[in-house]
Amino acid sequence: MERLQAAGHRVTVINRGSTPPPAGVEHLVADRNDEAALTAALGSRVFDVVVDQVCYTPVQAAIAARAFAGRTRRYVMTSTIEVYDPATAALPPVPTGTPVPEEIVDPATWQVAMDLPWHDDAYLEAHYAEGKRQAEAVFARAGGFAFAGVRSAHVLGGGAQEFTGRLAHYVERVSAGDEITVHAKALPTVFIHYQELADVLLWATTADFTGPVNACSDGPLDVHQLAAIIGTQVGRKPVLRTVAADEEASPFSFDRHYAMSNARAKALGFSFGHTGDWLPGAVAETLTTVPSPAARN
Repeated sequence: MERLQAAGHRVTVINRGSTPPPAGVEHLVADRNDEAALTAALGSRVFDVVVDQVCYTPVQAAIAARAFAGRTRRYVMTSTIEVYDPATAALPPVPTGTPVPEEIVDPATWQVAMDLPWHDDAYLEAHYAEGKRQAEAVFARAGGFAFAGVRSAHVLGGGAQEFTGRLAHYVERVSAGDEITVHAKALPTVFIHYQELADVLLWATTADFTGPVNACSDGPLDVHQLAAIIGTQVGRKPVLRTVAADEEASPFSFDRHYAMSNARAKALGFSFGHTGDWLPGAVAETLTTVPSPAARN
C-alpha cells in the first residue's frame, strides 16, 4: 500500500475492519465471504487493478470474480510456493535440482471443486495448497479481467511481522543450543524477503503480463545452510538431529523437491536480490523478538 501511494496511486483497502490502513487510504469494511456485503461496500467504485492478498479457496475466488467483474481491468492474486508441493497433488515430476517452473501447475486447466468443505477451518488448513491452486484456476477462467498470480516463496524478515514464527523457531533454538530436527537428505527451498515481495507485487500491479509468476530471491538454501547462516550470526554452532522416516522435521527441512524457478519473472523484467545478502539482516531483526537463552532458564 505504501509503495503504491508513494508511486502516486490512489489506494482503497477492503477488509473486515480489524486492521486500519495507512493514512490517506480509503477503507471499505466487508467480509469477502459475504457476496452481498462485498458488493454493497464496493458501491459504484471501479479500479484499475485489484490486489488480493487473502484468497484461500475457489469459493472466495468465485465471489470476488463476480463482485469485481466490470470494475477492474486487472486482478493480481498472491499465491504460494505450496502449489508445487508434490505431497499435496499429483504433479508432473521435476528432477531434483531443477527449479520448478510455473507450467507445472496450470490454472487454466486445473480442476475446480466448489462442493468441497472449504468453509471448514480444519479442512482449509489441511488443504491450503489445493485451495490456492483452485482459487487461481477460478480467476484464470473468470474472463472479466486480466489475471496474474504471484506465487510467493517462503517469506522472511520483518522481525515480529514474520507471523509464521518459522525463522524465530530457528533463531531461538540455535541461540539456545537446542537441537533442530532435519531430514536425512534435506533438499533446498527458496525464500523471499517481505520487502522484496512487496516490490514484486507493485511490479505485478503495474505490469501487463498474465498467468502465474514465481517470486523468490536467488540463492536456494537447504536447512543445513539456513542453520549455519543463523549460527554464524548468533555465534553458536547449530545442533542438528536427523529424524526417522516417519518423524516430523523442523520447518524448512524438506524431503521432497519443489524449489521454484524465478526465470519467468526475470524474463518479464523483474530483478531479484540474493538470499545471502538479506538473510543476515532478517536474522538480526528476529533476534530482537526472541527471548535470550538466559531469559529462558
